Amino acid sequence: MMRETPADLMRAAKVIPVLTIRRLADAVPLARALVAGGVRMLEVTLRTAVGADAARAIREAVPEAIVGLGTVTTDADLALAQSLDVPFAFSPGAPDALLAAAAARGIAFVPGIQTASELMAAIAAGFSTVKFFPAGSAGGIPALNALAGPFPEALFCPTGGIGEAAIQSWLALPNVVAVGGSWLAPTAEVEAGQWQTITGRAARIVRALT
Repeated sequence: MMRETPADLMRAAKVIPVLTIRRLADAVPLARALVAGGVRMLEVTLRTAVGADAARAIREAVPEAIVGLGTVTTDADLALAQSLDVPFAFSPGAPDALLAAAAARGIAFVPGIQTASELMAAIAAGFSTVKFFPAGSAGGIPALNALAGPFPEALFCPTGGIGEAAIQSWLALPNVVAVGGSWLAPTAEVEAGQWQTITGRAARIVRALT
């Protein structure tokens, strides 16, 4: 059976927590807390020394979670995503070398863009589903409305500077398939082990979007 595309996964998920995990011991309980609240698609960033191990641990211990990598910035990161066989890999940017490497590897890659030129490069490399990052400071909703005209094939996951109150406004755009952010699992709550709080927030957001 063919694996779902990142766009399919994001459209079903609607919200994607961006998880920067600093302690490996937090990975599995954090994933379980989010899944218990109905949030299953998780972006585990490579911003910390334990990021890759955290993604691996979640995939092994929490099969209900759909785990991918975030902050993919090098070909070595792409190779890691390929070795983990993750269903998606997000990048904050779209340099030509990274786009070419992702295309050559044939992985489910979601590059980050801010401008029309970056979007054109991503589409030319075969990636029409992109992260709009940082969404808040890169023009917000008006920017995605403007990009919709010349690029009707492009689908976006805006991330960065988006809070819970703004989710529905972004998802109302026809070219937005999901919204990402770190606010689903704040660092202070993770480090304090406040798993019920994280579950409650996730459940509240899922209910609001149903």
